Amino acid sequence: MTYREEFIHFMVRSGVLTFGDFTTKSGRKTPYFVNTGNYKTGAQASRLGDYYAACIQEHMPEGIDALFGPAYKGIPLAVSAASSLYRNYGRDLPYCFNRKEAKDHGEGGAMVGYKPQDGDRIAIIEDVVTAGTAVRETIELFKHVADVKLTALFVSVDRMERGTRDCTTLDELRQDFGIRVYPIVTIREIMDCLQNREVDGKVYLDGGTLARMEDYLAQYGAKG
Repeated sequence: MTYREEFIHFMVRSGVLTFGDFTTKSGRKTPYFVNTGNYKTGAQASRLGDYYAACIQEHMPEGIDALFGPAYKGIPLAVSAASSLYRNYGRDLPYCFNRKEAKDHGEGGAMVGYKPQDGDRIAIIEDVVTAGTAVRETIELFKHVADVKLTALFVSVDRMERGTRDCTTLDELRQDFGIRVYPIVTIREIMDCLQNREVDGKVYLDGGTLARMEDYLAQYGAKG
């Protein structure tokens, strides 16, 4: 089993990837949902970091000076990924994250952890990007922090849905900002992995749910 397949099973077992009837922030009715807020144990955080680290190591074994986790969900992701990169690959990358409100006492500022320097190559660690708002806010934030290069974005799942144009939101970010974007898995990989297959004795993605997901992608999926 590849680390991607393991990650899909891990999301199901953690209650992070679920199937049913949900409504996204954009108002779309979706037959599946990814809620990374359901990760809540030390063991889950450790394993989650391992999957992010594997993705980072596969696509960018070099060329990164620091990891950045956008508040709030990105904070534990960046920390666990940095820990796993050191533990499993010997890469001791610093990490940082932002405060929602800039601190006006003590050391002050909007950043916590590593203080990015001019010329640093930064990788953003996020959960699931829907509209790309948090990433665009991160890009704007760093304009006031240092003259860095936002090199890559790593996310849990690519939903493969249209953003404001015909392409996916992740492709919009690639096109608009020249940032490389790497999901651990795509929704198509999830569908291929789980359709009519058991996880711990239960089929989570049967033919009916699969058909609803196909209909959803036909309606909202990116073209081309």
